[in-house]
Amino acid sequence: MDNRLLDILVCPETKGPLKYDRENQELISVQAGLAYPIRDEIPVMLVDEARRLSDEEKERWRDV
Repeated sequence: MDNRLLDILVCPETKGPLKYDRENQELISVQAGLAYPIRDEIPVMLVDEARRLSDEEKERWRDV
Protein backbone atom coordinates (compact mmCIF):
# COMPACT_ATOMS: atom_id res chain seq x y z
CA MET A 1 0.00 0.00 0.00
CA ASP A 2 1.41 3.32 -1.08
CA ASN A 3 1.63 5.67 1.93
CA ARG A 4 0.65 8.64 -0.24
CA LEU A 5 -2.59 6.88 -1.16
CA LEU A 6 -3.26 5.97 2.46
CA ASP A 7 -2.82 9.64 3.41
CA ILE A 8 -5.63 10.76 1.09
CA LEU A 9 -8.11 7.89 1.51
CA VAL A 10 -10.84 8.20 4.12
CA CYS A 11 -13.66 5.96 5.24
CA PRO A 12 -16.61 6.53 2.87
CA GLU A 13 -19.06 6.21 5.77
CA THR A 14 -17.45 8.44 8.41
CA LYS A 15 -14.89 10.41 6.36
CA GLY A 16 -12.46 9.45 9.13
CA PRO A 17 -8.90 8.11 8.89
CA LEU A 18 -7.98 4.57 7.89
CA LYS A 19 -5.31 2.22 9.20
CA TYR A 20 -3.51 -0.30 7.02
CA ASP A 21 -3.65 -3.97 8.05
CA ARG A 22 -0.81 -5.43 6.02
CA GLU A 23 -1.38 -9.01 7.24
CA ASN A 24 -5.04 -9.16 6.14
CA GLN A 25 -4.77 -6.69 3.25
CA GLU A 26 -7.49 -4.41 4.60
CA LEU A 27 -7.99 -0.76 5.43
CA ILE A 28 -9.46 -0.37 8.90
CA SER A 29 -11.92 2.31 9.97
CA VAL A 30 -12.07 2.10 13.75
CA GLN A 31 -14.70 4.84 13.90
CA ALA A 32 -17.07 2.94 11.56
CA GLY A 33 -16.03 -0.51 12.80
CA LEU A 34 -15.35 -1.63 9.23
CA ALA A 35 -12.52 -3.30 7.34
CA TYR A 36 -12.31 -2.50 3.63
CA PRO A 37 -10.63 -5.19 1.51
CA ILE A 38 -7.65 -4.58 -0.76
CA ARG A 39 -7.86 -6.73 -3.88
CA ASP A 40 -5.03 -6.88 -6.40
CA GLU A 41 -3.46 -3.87 -4.62
CA ILE A 42 -6.65 -1.81 -5.11
CA PRO A 43 -8.65 -0.69 -2.05
CA VAL A 44 -12.34 -1.52 -2.39
CA MET A 45 -13.90 1.48 -0.67
CA LEU A 46 -17.51 0.30 -0.70
CA VAL A 47 -19.42 -0.08 2.56
CA ASP A 48 -21.27 -3.07 1.10
CA GLU A 49 -17.94 -4.84 0.49
CA ALA A 50 -16.51 -4.09 3.95
CA ARG A 51 -16.69 -6.50 6.83
CA ARG A 52 -17.71 -5.57 10.37
CA LEU A 53 -14.95 -5.58 12.97
CA SER A 54 -15.43 -7.59 16.13
CA ASP A 55 -15.28 -5.74 19.45
CA GLU A 56 -11.82 -7.25 20.03
CA GLU A 57 -10.58 -6.01 16.66
CA LYS A 58 -11.91 -2.49 17.34
CA GLU A 59 -10.04 -2.38 20.66
CA ARG A 60 -6.83 -3.70 19.09
CA TRP A 61 -6.90 -1.14 16.25
CA ARG A 62 -7.86 1.72 18.54
CA ASP A 63 -4.44 1.38 20.19
CA VAL A 64 -2.45 1.30 16.94
